[in-house]
Formats: sequence, C-alpha cells, structure tokens
Amino acid sequence: MSSMSRRHALGLMTAAATLPTSLSAQTTPSLAELAKAKGILFGSAVGAGNANALTGSFYDQKYLEILKRECAVLVPENEHKIYVIAAQPDKYNFEPGDRIAAFAKQNGMKLRGHTLFWNRVEFMPQWIKDHDFGPNPKKEAERFLRDYIKAVCEHYGTSVHSWDVVNETIDPQTGNIRETPFTKILGPDALRIAFEAAKEHAPHAQLVYNDYMSWEKGNETHRNGVLKLLRWFRDKNITVNGMGIQSHIGNDGHIDQVQDKDWKAFVDEIVGMDYDLLITEFDVNDKDLPTDPKVRDAAIARAATRYLDMMLSYKQLKEFLCWGICDKYTWLQGWTPRADKTLQRSTPYDVDYKPKLLREALATAFKNAPQR
Repeated sequence: MSSMSRRHALGLMTAAATLPTSLSAQTTPSLAELAKAKGILFGSAVGAGNANALTGSFYDQKYLEILKRECAVLVPENEHKIYVIAAQPDKYNFEPGDRIAAFAKQNGMKLRGHTLFWNRVEFMPQWIKDHDFGPNPKKEAERFLRDYIKAVCEHYGTSVHSWDVVNETIDPQTGNIRETPFTKILGPDALRIAFEAAKEHAPHAQLVYNDYMSWEKGNETHRNGVLKLLRWFRDKNITVNGMGIQSHIGNDGHIDQVQDKDWKAFVDEIVGMDYDLLITEFDVNDKDLPTDPKVRDAAIARAATRYLDMMLSYKQLKEFLCWGICDKYTWLQGWTPRADKTLQRSTPYDVDYKPKLLREALATAFKNAPQR
C-alpha cells in the first residue's frame, strides 16, 4: 500500500461504493455549456508535438472529438513556448501553433496563449543560455525580449484573447524571482518589459501572470513569493490583468493535505488587488493513491470538488482550462509515473476516451457555481 494510511484507503473505498460505478456516455450538456451558463469559459490544452507521444494529442481524432464536444477555448501545451518557436536563432517556427489556432477557429473556439516569457532557465533554448549580450547587456536583453514578444503577438494577432505573459518566475523554495539570463542582467525589470511589450503588441488581450503554487502544505513560500510579485506589479503600475492559477492538484502527492484557510487568504488577497482569476492547467495527480481505479476516481473527484467549490465561489474566476482532457495524453504519465506502473487517471476522460467521475465532478461544480 502507498504512504496513505489503511484507514484513509478504506475511507476512499467506502466513498467509491456510494458513487456511480459507471458513467453513461451522456455528456450533454457539455462542460462548456454548463460553464457558460455561469459566465465561465471552459476548455483544455492540446499538443501538436510528435504523433503517438504524450505531446501529440492533436493528431488523435478521438481526442479532437472530445475537445469539439466539451470545450469553448483551447491552449497549446507547448507550441507557444520559446523552445518551440525559437528553437534555432533567427528562425521562428509558428507552424505547430498555427495548426492548433486553425482548428480552434474552424470549430468556433477561443484560443489562449501560453507563454511569452517562461522565466526558467531549464526551458530556454541552449543558444539563448549561451547568447553573448554584448558590451551593453541591458540594452541587448531588453531588445531581445521586446522583439521576440512583438513577433509572437503580432503573428497571432487577435486570435489569442488571453496571454500568459510571464510564467513560473517565482522560485518555490525561496519565494524570489528565478535567475535566468534575462533577470541576471535586468533584474525584475525583465518582467516589466515583458508585460509592456505584450500590452503594446496585443492591446486587445488579457495579460496574465501564471504560476503553479498550490493549496497543499509545503507551498507557503511559493504563495508568499507570488503575492509579493503581484503587489510589485501594482506598485509599479504594470498592466497585469489576471492571475493564472495552474491548479495541478496533488503534484506533491498529498491531495488530502490542504490548507483551506491559508489558500482562501491567498486568493482573497489576489482579488483584493483587483486581479482576474483563471484556472489555467487543472488536473489531479494520483501517483500516491491506491491502484484500484474506482477508489482512485472517487478520491480524485472528491479532491476536485473540494477545490472547485472554493475556487468557483469567486466571481472573478471566468476561465477554466484542464491541462488535457484525456488520460492517454496527460503530461503526468511522464512527469510523475505511478510506482505500480498503472496509468494516471488525472483528467476528465480515461485512456479509452470514456468520461469518468472527474468529469461528473466538474459538471456538478459548474452547475453549483454562482452566476458571474
């Protein structure tokens, strides 16, 4: 048995027995329709990486059918990131992202952009890490950021309604801004420059800071660092419209060790600074839950319900995206594989494209959410 206590596991089994043992194929109304009824835009990530890989959900027709049925907005999983667009110097590759943009347009879906400036050195192309910023590094670093963000924003134009301008810049261990080639030269001004460039070249778009701090125990330093950054944006009059809360529930493996009061205080402070809220990358990590899929699904649904009931109570939350709609392509299969070798069940649909209790939990949460 996992690190979970026997008593807790038995409790999950009891809970599972009280939930439906199977879900019908009925998925109407769709999650997008249920969310829209409350003023919320619902959607999912999709990846146009290699076919038959976790990053290649775009090439699976069954996956696309679920997206068309359930979603009103899409976000590319990797195709807007600098390591795809600018993998090589002086040569931008928009083709994978353009495929997703065309699919969204053809199916009447909105498109989110993720991300213009992922301020983590491990996700920057090697050529950027090796780049010589010359005799005036501040000027060159600023020029690079502004030119790159201009190129990406102008390429996608008004097809992207909301951009994650800066992603994951807070170090969860220290609460400080991560050091990268850009922040090493420019300091926090690198973030200001990114948002200024996005505002200039995507004036129609919602501009978002996105990060993965969570409500489980152990995220206190990360949360405090994010609040400090959000206050700095306001103090410096930097245009940042929203806070993207990724919502990878249980990524530390403890979906039941939550800090409800601390989390509510965290979100209250964000909305108190007049930021919009977005759930941008929702899934539930089940790596430390029991093997039995019924037990796991019950635990996942219960954890999701607890989280969503709190988050959807905020009328500032008007956009909700899952980080994948089907277990077959969830990044968690590769990021945190289960020790028992069974597949993660972290998304609304299983590997056979069938809806699970998590989909039912989402539907119920949207039905119960207050009107925006």
